[in-house]
Amino acid sequence: MTLWNVEEAVAATGGVAQGDWTVTGVSIDTRTLAPGELFVALKAARDGHDFVAQALQAGAGAALVSRIPDDVPADAPLLVVPDVLTGLEDLARAARARTEAKVIAITGSVGKTSTKEMLRAMLAAQGRTHAAEASYNNHWGVPLTLARMPRETEFAVIEIGMNAPGEIAPLARLARPHVAMVTTVAPAHLEAFESIEGIAREKASILEGLEPAGIAVLNADIETAPILRDFAGRHASEALWFGTNAPDYALGEVLLEGETTIAQARVPSGPVLYKIQSAGRHFAMNALGAMACVAGVGGDLARATTALGQWRPYAGRGVREEIALDAGNAEAVLTLLDDSYNANPTSMAAALEVLAAAEVRHDIGRVSKGRRIAVLGDMKELGKTAAALHADVAKLECVQILDQVHCVGPLTRHLHAALPEARQGVWAETAAEMAEQLPRRLDAGDVVMVKGSLSVGLAAVVDAIRKMGHGETQ
Repeated sequence: MTLWNVEEAVAATGGVAQGDWTVTGVSIDTRTLAPGELFVALKAARDGHDFVAQALQAGAGAALVSRIPDDVPADAPLLVVPDVLTGLEDLARAARARTEAKVIAITGSVGKTSTKEMLRAMLAAQGRTHAAEASYNNHWGVPLTLARMPRETEFAVIEIGMNAPGEIAPLARLARPHVAMVTTVAPAHLEAFESIEGIAREKASILEGLEPAGIAVLNADIETAPILRDFAGRHASEALWFGTNAPDYALGEVLLEGETTIAQARVPSGPVLYKIQSAGRHFAMNALGAMACVAGVGGDLARATTALGQWRPYAGRGVREEIALDAGNAEAVLTLLDDSYNANPTSMAAALEVLAAAEVRHDIGRVSKGRRIAVLGDMKELGKTAAALHADVAKLECVQILDQVHCVGPLTRHLHAALPEARQGVWAETAAEMAEQLPRRLDAGDVVMVKGSLSVGLAAVVDAIRKMGHGETQ
């Protein structure tokens, strides 16, 4: 199906076209480019112009460039614009303008991607739904997601993130959502902000992009809720609040049973019971906010909660795996909770609460008692408060239920030192060092959670645990 033809692309960007072409998609990476897609030669870690010839050889329908590379054929299908990122934004703007889709935009310190994926599942059964396949939420990810949106889309879910002040509002204005949600405000990216209030104002600026009669979906439980309320009063026609004591979408009892979360809530239409195939109170809370978003775009809540029951998180975001340690003994299993994609104090507390509630199995390994074991990496971008915030993790009530806490990275030294001696595991400078020594400290019956900021590289620890099931790690 054609996504863009040359005439539409020229009209959107004001660029100069070479050749007569149509494209079926938009790509920024030759490694994942599908034949027929438009290759966008962005300048990031490397200049995308260096890969235009490769993209065309791989079957790209055309390339969006700001100059014609020397190794590209003279008759190559191209769209030449003064600046590639601006050209991508122009395509995004045109894609948003030509669709009648109901658009939801999501931001927040924690839970953006999982909430986006919940909404994808909840809306897909109700109409043609578009959302990014990954966490494309930055200055190029948002326009890329919009530029990829088919004109026939009925629901779109756009994730918007930030690293510094002033980034969210322009992306929200590009997305022009009918509903905008703030999952929560937490001490993340404190290096770029003076305070948690500054983060709240940046997150709330997503409301500046709302369409007329737009709806704000906001977390009532956070201390910075008054800041969100102020922005909603200026930019939204209506605010829907979710939280434990929220007036609109109120979370009641939450039960964690193995891999499942069962939650009760009160919504404007009455009580609702819903199930999520992943453990975590934070999933129940974000799902409640997602319900408000569904209502905001006129979706059917009953169908949405039914679809929600089939949703599972992405790898690295709380996925539970069973690692069989002995092919000859079906009971010799270790449970891995892979939450290694990212971390800040709020998401760390939520993940540790899940681990504390996990069921261990006894008398099936070398160690007779199954254990709850955390492997925690540095939480980055916390600024001057980083040391204290890491040490505070040791004070969490749920940590007192754990058996061992292993730590990775210089910042987690503060956490390691604050732990009671009985719960102190090992500390390692790098993920590679932890991956080397951790497997021999684990046993069947244990439940092991791995969590830290992405740059710590805890995927190496996750891989080492997985390899225990292949007989590759002693």
